[in-house]
Amino acid sequence: MPHEVIMPALGMAQDTGKIVSWLKQAGDAVKTGDALFEVETDKATMEVESPADGFLTDVTAGDGEDVPVGNVIALISDTAEGSGTAAPAPAAETPASDDLPEGTGVIMPALGMAQDEGVIVAWHKAPGDAVASGDILFEVETDKATMEVEAGHDGFVAALLAEAGEAAPVGEVIAIISAEAPAKPVSRSWSGGAQPTPAPVKEQAKPAPNPKPAAEPVAKAAAPVAAGGRILASPKARRIALEEGLDLQRLVDAGHPQPYHVADLEVLRSLPDATAEPTPTTAAAASRLLTAEVPAKAFADFCAWATEDTGAPVDRAALLARFAATSLGEPLAAIAVEAHGQTRVTPEDAEPALTIRDLAGSPITSVNLGAEATPVLTLTGMGDTLTITLECAPGQLSAPQALSLIGGFAGRLAEPLRHLL
Repeated sequence: MPHEVIMPALGMAQDTGKIVSWLKQAGDAVKTGDALFEVETDKATMEVESPADGFLTDVTAGDGEDVPVGNVIALISDTAEGSGTAAPAPAAETPASDDLPEGTGVIMPALGMAQDEGVIVAWHKAPGDAVASGDILFEVETDKATMEVEAGHDGFVAALLAEAGEAAPVGEVIAIISAEAPAKPVSRSWSGGAQPTPAPVKEQAKPAPNPKPAAEPVAKAAAPVAAGGRILASPKARRIALEEGLDLQRLVDAGHPQPYHVADLEVLRSLPDATAEPTPTTAAAASRLLTAEVPAKAFADFCAWATEDTGAPVDRAALLARFAATSLGEPLAAIAVEAHGQTRVTPEDAEPALTIRDLAGSPITSVNLGAEATPVLTLTGMGDTLTITLECAPGQLSAPQALSLIGGFAGRLAEPLRHLL
């Protein structure tokens, strides 16, 4: 089936476009995305791409000609012969109904290159609202961009003939602007069933597309997902999400309102990833917290005995690191010990598998800081009891591993000599 090549609307309130030159000739083979011709508007000169693979045929306008926006000027056919003539673009028809108010029809504009339809991202005006010519009426998404479209006429929104999330063909009337406030404004789906012939529409208004990317409203209203579960998002947001491996469906699941723009990707990046390894920024939301108590005297007496027996002060940090590594089931594991504002890793220059925070003797009696980059054993207490607190993320230690670690460490502090023999 041939694909139509239409004159797109590329400028503000553009009614026609001038063909500067054809870059392909009738009968030439073309690929999707190949530049077919250059078009000049009041704002710029741009290249129009082929909407499909095939052959350029049925060219109806030559270099230098002005062509109304929406008119078919060529076909992309399966063969080089084509059909011989390209049918002109059909006049925009309002979906059949006997209850539509009279007024000026607002059509779905052609904003992209060889665009067949546009998806209504969101309506900015409701049925019955007063509008000025330059007011933003709706946002439309094409395969190239999300744009704001102006009403094009002063008056009142008498009818909205497509819902947010629906696709409507280029050139079709999707809204009606009336001169007087409508008695019964209409709002319905584009895909609604056929109905009797409508009251005549006075004229077609070609809305003025704003070439600026649509600005996100201060408070976005949630828009439904398009037919087939399609997520409404700007092409730039889709491209960045694809490049970074971000899943827009997670924004939908979180209830974040559509359509999605680049700014919404920051929200997506901040969502916790249930499949990722816990990190310092996410682990606190789900961490294990275990505590144990042992007599403080046992470890203090052992250190005093060892100092007297060896004639040198006991390296408390090294001893704690040894107890922790053995309790972890990895006697050679590197352990970081934080005490008195300093951190020492044993053995040095290794990536620690566990951190000991020695706060014994300080006024701090308990901790609940959440999981960190490694499991953390914290010692607190000033009197006869030494409290041990283990904090870790589920992905760092399983429940049995966490119980074994704190149990073994507590046992070694309660009976250090027995565990050293």
